[in-house]
This record gives sequence, C-alpha cells and structure tokens, in this order.
Amino acid sequence: MKTIAKVNFNCQVLLFSATFDDAVKAFVSKIVEEIFVRDYNQMFVKKEELSLEAVKQYKVHCPDELSKITVIKDQILELGEKVGQTIIFVHSRNSAAMLHKSLVSLGYEVTTIQGALKQEDRDKIIKEFKEGLTQVLISTDLLARGFDQQQVNLVVNYDLPVRYDKPTEPDYEVYLHRVGRAGRFGRKGAVFNLLCHDRDDMIMAKIEKYFNTQIAEVAPWNSEKEFQAALQAAGLI
Repeated sequence: MKTIAKVNFNCQVLLFSATFDDAVKAFVSKIVEEIFVRDYNQMFVKKEELSLEAVKQYKVHCPDELSKITVIKDQILELGEKVGQTIIFVHSRNSAAMLHKSLVSLGYEVTTIQGALKQEDRDKIIKEFKEGLTQVLISTDLLARGFDQQQVNLVVNYDLPVRYDKPTEPDYEVYLHRVGRAGRFGRKGAVFNLLCHDRDDMIMAKIEKYFNTQIAEVAPWNSEKEFQAALQAAGLI
C-alpha cells in the first residue's frame, strides 16, 4: 500500500473484507489515515441473519475418535439418505482426509472440500453437490458461511468449532453459521454434535450457555431408534 501511494497518491482505493472485526477496522484506518491521509467512506453489508430456531441440535457422546466414524456410518448416514444431503464439518485438512478415507473404505460415496484444493477443483465439488450428484460433503469451515443449498437438512459437527488462537474457546459465530447450513430459507434441519473427551463437553457447555439453549442428547448405541426420534422431532421424517 505504501508503494501504491508513492506511485499514485491520488488513486482511488477500495478495500474489501468478508469480516470486519476490530483488527480489520484498525488496519483500514491505518492505511487510509496514515498512508493516504484522506477522508474515507465505509459501507457495511447487513450481517447475515441466522436463527437456531428452525434447526434441532443434538449432542452425541462418543468414547473415542473411531466411534465417531461408527456413529456417522451406522446411524446418521443410514437415516440421512431419507431426508436430504449432509455436510460434515471438521476442524482441519488432516481430519477431512482421514474421515474421507474411512467413509470411502466403508463403501460410502463422499466428497471433500478444503482450502488447499485448486479453485477449479473446489468449484467442481460444489457444483456436483448442488446438482445432487453427491449426498455427503466433508468440509472444513470453508463452507461454514455463505453456502446455500436447499437440500441440506443434516449437519454433523465431527469437530466442534474452536478459536485458532484459543483452542479451548468455542468459535460461536462459526458454530452459528455451520448450524445455519441446515436451516436455509426457513427450512427445517438437524445438527449432530459429536463429542469426545472432557474438552468437548466443556466447549459444548459454553456454546449452550452463549446461545441460551439446552441441546438434547442422543445416545449413540441404542440402535437407530433414538436417531430416528431425533429426526422426527426435527420434522424431517
């Protein structure tokens, strides 16, 4: 930006950001006030309004990481085929690769999207999912915001969203947006949060407190009856 100012001080400068927290605002002010030294205008697009009301949320306690995959296979995906498409959110690219490999080895057709893919590959995966060619999509938080697909009725939080600078603190906004992928356009949906270890319980408790909601628990090993009842309560079957 300093180089641009030296070359053409009077050029018109437009700065865009998908998010506008205090750090970004400070950065913008520094550029405009200290480098270009001029008055400036700001325009904010109205924040996306998301609600948890239309989406039923559940928590599922799993003794270990392997059992998370078992729950997804035996309970969620078997029932999920009856209600629409499913997005499974993971925390990292490594988790995405591991889960993809595990589900494919079990005979499921799944696709995975994450930030390291080329743009054309990402576009192809999203296009196939939107056209209904694939039913299950594993994603990092790349698709947590701004991804609209009417046929998505199920969201699975394989990993709970946490802040990168404080892994013991939930990322409440990301959680809200993940949940919102299952409740687009006022449609009904269900979210299953897979919990493992005490840390997940602590993070989930903070999420419940923050959103002032009590999330029902579904026992993973009581056959498919409890999951079926959960989907019925969500109005999906």
